[in-house]
Amino acid sequence: MPDPMALTVVGSIAFDAVRTPFGERERQLGGSAVHFALAASFFTDVRVVGPVGDDFGDEEFAILAGHGVETADIERVEGGQTFFWRGHYEHDLNVAHTDDTQLNVFADFEPKISAEAAASDLLFLGNIQPDLQRQVRAEATGAKFAALDSMNLWIDIARDGLCAAISEVDCVLLNDAEIRMLTEEPNLILAARKLMELGPSTVVAKRGEYGAALFTRTGHFALPALLLEEVRDPTGAGDSFAGGFLGYLDSLGHYDPDLGDLRRAMVYGSTMASFNVEDFGTERVRSLSRDEVEARLEDFRELTRFE
Repeated sequence: MPDPMALTVVGSIAFDAVRTPFGERERQLGGSAVHFALAASFFTDVRVVGPVGDDFGDEEFAILAGHGVETADIERVEGGQTFFWRGHYEHDLNVAHTDDTQLNVFADFEPKISAEAAASDLLFLGNIQPDLQRQVRAEATGAKFAALDSMNLWIDIARDGLCAAISEVDCVLLNDAEIRMLTEEPNLILAARKLMELGPSTVVAKRGEYGAALFTRTGHFALPALLLEEVRDPTGAGDSFAGGFLGYLDSLGHYDPDLGDLRRAMVYGSTMASFNVEDFGTERVRSLSRDEVEARLEDFRELTRFE
């Protein structure tokens, strides 16, 4: 029986070209699985499952390995090119404008789940095709807690498959517009309840610069985003949030979190997202220390304290 890694993430590994009003990068490390794994690595052991091409080299592997991320399940496709996204942001950093998407090796991605990945206690299904999410969930027999992310594309073209995938996980993390779109319910509280009727016990609504909201069957919780002086690139912030949220939950060592556990996980998720946006791509999180994480947690406490 293989020794389980604590947390496995399945999703995209990418190179991004990003332009914002505060600068640009022509080719930076990105992708949902990368942003998630780097954030989660501050709290627990993480294993990444996803495809890359020949252009994904030793430098990129070293960035992940340098944070203790297990890369054995990253599949290098010989002769292929890594998923590439080019986009830009105007002064409203909540809206990403896509200029070019090259799926490359991600177009034919068929997740290969090793025995170690299947034995992980916690599973995060990044934004991939819902049928693939269901396939991975079925193979990850060791997962005691599973969560997923998705996007409006799958709501448009694969709604039934997405609903089926949601019914098989414990937690859903979507932005608030996607939750409303999927449930066709404009009120966020009622929309979250509709999602929970499909099966998950926990729904997290990511709300960008307005923070995040948590819904369970026993209560709910909302957290504002931290007010920052420096915001340069929001790419990957939602995945960094998920990494902090689920990484903290995994660090608890049990997989039936109560509302208190989930509230604290929300703050850790928001903390990691706040660092992510301070620089381009993974640059800020890569240079981060755990002491900085704990100090920012205190910033959140001060932001939300009242007497």
